[in-house]
Amino acid sequence: MTQDIHTVQNMAIKVKMKTIKNFALVFLAVDFVIILFGAIWGGYVFVLNTQIAFFSALFVVVGTFFGYYRNINSKVQTLSEDINQRDTIDNIEDPYDLYDEEFKINDKQDFTAEEIKEIIDEEKSKMKANSFKNTLNSLSSFASVYRIIGYVLLVAGFFYLRNNGLLDIFGFLIGISIVPLGTLLFQLKRR
Repeated sequence: MTQDIHTVQNMAIKVKMKTIKNFALVFLAVDFVIILFGAIWGGYVFVLNTQIAFFSALFVVVGTFFGYYRNINSKVQTLSEDINQRDTIDNIEDPYDLYDEEFKINDKQDFTAEEIKEIIDEEKSKMKANSFKNTLNSLSSFASVYRIIGYVLLVAGFFYLRNNGLLDIFGFLIGISIVPLGTLLFQLKRR
């Protein structure tokens, strides 16, 4: 059983690495085309602007990915620990978890309007509490260090180019747009 789980995990990692490799190839291909056209028609300043913007935007995307990846892994870890928290006496007395208090099945067929409203209000309060908790938990992935560094690099690169008289706003915007364009091309290629 454990071997099957590890085999599935290894297969998932291989698929993920292949997907990341394909993303990188598409990004680099689009970047190469932009460098080629920029070198021919735009010149050195245009290529410099596209590359600074591209790598900064790519760093933001990679930082976002790692932030959410770390957040999901921590949630999976927490949930798997919560699932396996039955003590030994519970396992002996109720090995199949048939008498768990959290998962009671209500055999009542007919509910009054008041009971239905009470059940709905109870579920809404659970949803509100869960959404606030999820917001707090996802805040760590939103404020990922890698993502913040990517934005700092983007702003610093922009100000470096502007202060040195090298800013070509058209080239900078094209450099930023390489990442969304590469993602679009990757999705079209998959279909």
